Amino acid sequence: MILYYGVRSSEFRKRISEEGMELIFQESIRINGKDGKEEDATTDTTVQEKNITFPTDSKLHKKIIDTCKDIAGKENIEMRQTYTRTIKKLILDQRFRNHPKNHGKARRADKKIKTIAGRLVRELERKLPAENNYIPSLTLFQKVLSQKRNDTQKIYSLHEPHTQCISKGKEHKKYEFGSKVSIITTKNSGVIIGALNIPKNDYDAHTLEPALAQQQRLTGHILKNNFVDRGYRGIKNVLGTNIVIPENKKNINNYQKQKLRNGFRRRAAIEPKIGHLKSDHRLSRNFYKGIFGDNINVMLAAAAMNFKRMMNKWKKNPPLFIFVRWIQQLFYNWIGLTPNVRLKMAF
Repeated sequence: MILYYGVRSSEFRKRISEEGMELIFQESIRINGKDGKEEDATTDTTVQEKNITFPTDSKLHKKIIDTCKDIAGKENIEMRQTYTRTIKKLILDQRFRNHPKNHGKARRADKKIKTIAGRLVRELERKLPAENNYIPSLTLFQKVLSQKRNDTQKIYSLHEPHTQCISKGKEHKKYEFGSKVSIITTKNSGVIIGALNIPKNDYDAHTLEPALAQQQRLTGHILKNNFVDRGYRGIKNVLGTNIVIPENKKNINNYQKQKLRNGFRRRAAIEPKIGHLKSDHRLSRNFYKGIFGDNINVMLAAAAMNFKRMMNKWKKNPPLFIFVRWIQQLFYNWIGLTPNVRLKMAF
């Protein structure tokens, strides 16, 4: 996409920067008025997935081979062997690996492709000059080739190496590959007052402090209560905000018990809010590159939803209509008309 005066959209986003995106998000909260300044809020985390395919080791090894060939072509390096025909046969051997007769053949093809990728990477390291622009890429390739099945901090994508594997306990989607996001909404009105990307796969309770710090920075006030689910166990107060978690509390009266119950029922409203963020406002798959793209995508999605909320509100009660009705009310009060007389005049 090209913007005016030859400025690309990616360059435009970089000029705005994260601070500018946060300012846009803050403005979307401000126009919601009193709805964005409630004392109670709800918080939950979700995953914004990166624009990558489901990662497998054989996919990464095949991409390493293709990238090494591209580097050799750009630098005019003559490779000892390109393995083009060999790779084509091995890819055919990898098909239908779930058939009982193809297990062994597919495993051997996986191992051979990994061996070829290692050979090409080492050959490039020998033939490229000591000072070259491909050192970070070759280091990344070596890390991918050396990682094991159960290693931590694995690489799941060559073009998005910071991608995390996150398990949220969903039955239909066991693992999601992207970054964790913390969303804070007001309890009653549902205005999004906090949307923060968490680069690492942190425990939910550990995401509260940076998320509430962003909320206080944007709204300028400290929340009284923050209703969360049981995934946030182990923490009671963060930055002056009480963290309320469902638990069997004793020695409380029926009024307090009912108040907590109503709060947790309202907490469930954040789940469809996150669903609309994903389905309607592009939080389901992030196409922006890098951690910078993760950070701005969540704030832009939240800002769009807040702006959309006010647009829908203005459709029902247009500002001009509200202003005219206010003038009409002042006029009726000034001439002393009673409500019954106004009703007769309307008909």
